[in-house]
This record gives sequence, structure tokens and C-alpha cells, in this order.
Amino acid sequence: CTASGCQYEKGSVVIDANWRWVNKDGQNCYTDDNTWDPATCSDPSVCAKTCSVEGADYKETYGVETNRFKDGMNLKFVTNGRYSKNFGSRLYVMDGEDTYKIFKLKNREFTFDVDVSNLRCGLNGALYFVEMDRRGDYDGEGNTAGAKYGTGYCDAQCPHDIKFIKGEANSRDWDSEAVPPVGHYGACCAEMDIWEANNMAT
Repeated sequence: CTASGCQYEKGSVVIDANWRWVNKDGQNCYTDDNTWDPATCSDPSVCAKTCSVEGADYKETYGVETNRFKDGMNLKFVTNGRYSKNFGSRLYVMDGEDTYKIFKLKNREFTFDVDVSNLRCGLNGALYFVEMDRRGDYDGEGNTAGAKYGTGYCDAQCPHDIKFIKGEANSRDWDSEAVPPVGHYGACCAEMDIWEANNMAT
């Protein structure tokens, strides 16, 4: 936007790598019982170089699609997919095919619209900024997926449920019984919350 008005900018989003299928040649590296397959992931570095995160069927698996005006997103909380039931999603705005959009907001205005009419009590919608690496910690070795596949998440809570951190699997001391399952390491960075609410608290 400028003093004379605003213009639409076409963009795209990517879903977080934590939601994606992790496999080697079609075999789960991260199994259905929330454990790492020791055949491929006994070592964090080897696991990251051996296994891959797959592309995503955004609508059918994760309940994510563009709205009917093609100027926003519709997100479902629960999606019954072909292979599993999915809960929630975490999306990032892209600046290109391989990089996240970096928002430079000093002395600027940021606005957005959210329809929370179907976001019931007990659920939480959130929009926030975190200090993620622009390329999703891509390094060409342990992380060859990068921002294109939604890697590199971090926040101020230092989440321990991130499956891959800085080019290694977070498999050390992995607790599959925790909710959510967690590993030894946390992914920490600065965070600025913009909005968290549902239809009871906007």
C-alpha cells in the first residue's frame, strides 16, 4: 500500500514439514505409532540424509484450500484423509518457490481478516511472526528440502515436537508417549504474536 491506495499481490503458502510424510523409498521413517524406525533413523544425521519429506495434498489430507474468491485460505481443523485423520495445519507465506516471505514492518501497517464463525470454544486460530531462516535452514546436505517443503520452524516456546532441526532428525530421547511426541532438542527463536482467538474471544 501507498498513500494512493493498495494493490493485490498474488502469493502462495506452504505447509509445515512436521505435517508431511517422512519416508525412504515408500517406507515410513517416522512410524504410525509415533516412533522413529531404527533401520533408518538410529542416528539423527544419517536419518536426515536418508529420509525425505513428501509433497502434500493440501485439500484432501490437510483441509487447506483457497477460498471461493481466490484471495484467502480456508482451513479445517479435522480432515478425514485417505490414509489418516489430520488435525490442524501450520502454513507459511512464500516469497518464491524456495524462500519464505520476510515481512519488514517497522513504521508500516499490517492488516488481515479472519472468519472465526466456525472456530468453536476450545479451538485456537493464530497468526504470528517467528524468526525463521528465509530458506528453511536449507544446507544442501542434512536439509535438502528447505522452505519449499516447510522446514525450519521455531518459536519462543522452543517446541520439542519438531521432527527435523538444523539438518538433523530430532530423534534423540524421543518420547512417543508424550502429547505431542517430543525429542531432546527444542527449536527456539523470537516470536511476535499478532492474533490468537476463536468465535468466543476475538
